[in-house]
Amino acid sequence: MVFFLRVIRMAKKNILITGVSSGLGYALAENYLRQGDEVYGISRRIPEDLVASGLKHLALDLSAGETISHQFKDFIPFNEDWDVVYLNAGKLGEIRDLVDTPLKDLRETMEINVWANKWLLDGLFEISGKVHQIVAISSGASRSGARGWNGYGVSKAALNMLIKLYAAEKEDTHFCAFAPGLVDTAMQDYLTGDLDAGKFPIVERLREARGTEHMPTAEICADKIIALLPALLKTESGSFQDIRKI
Repeated sequence: MVFFLRVIRMAKKNILITGVSSGLGYALAENYLRQGDEVYGISRRIPEDLVASGLKHLALDLSAGETISHQFKDFIPFNEDWDVVYLNAGKLGEIRDLVDTPLKDLRETMEINVWANKWLLDGLFEISGKVHQIVAISSGASRSGARGWNGYGVSKAALNMLIKLYAAEKEDTHFCAFAPGLVDTAMQDYLTGDLDAGKFPIVERLREARGTEHMPTAEICADKIIALLPALLKTESGSFQDIRKI
């Protein structure tokens, strides 16, 4: 029995992650590669060091829309089971009032943060075998309505509903829209920079959190997310979960 359990623990997982060139997606991919798992990654830029470590990578600009979905379906292996799929790629956009945000910018944010995940999921279920767990990286901004988050907040709220709807259709897969909390990535250089904290109060909170335990690095956050996967499986499929409340 001990030998059997050891074999199970050593079995390679199949992992798919979007947005692997930097930030949380990069840290997740690096973690799984270090464990010896099979990791497939998608991003515009090629993370050369991860590829050298065994990452199977596809360069895609998700803002191009479903016309490139065939490239994704050609990339993933046919009838393969997936242990975890992370829908992590996203666009923040410019922090400004909604009235000052052009529709063109909002449409591109929606394309990347919502509709790209729709055709990725459709292709995944068409080509793959069993998909055990899907974690869509959402945000507290999907619920807070904080001033300035405009297209990002709207798109993440839509992503939450997209995941809830797919969960109702794909009952053999566990879905979760997951807010990882504050993460110290390159995006924070912009968010904690020269933005007007008087106009956008969230900026001051981010400035105070950066460099503290309240805003961990992407590597620390990736470790926490992976450790929480079993707990997420016990939540209602399709639900929104916040790392700060688990």
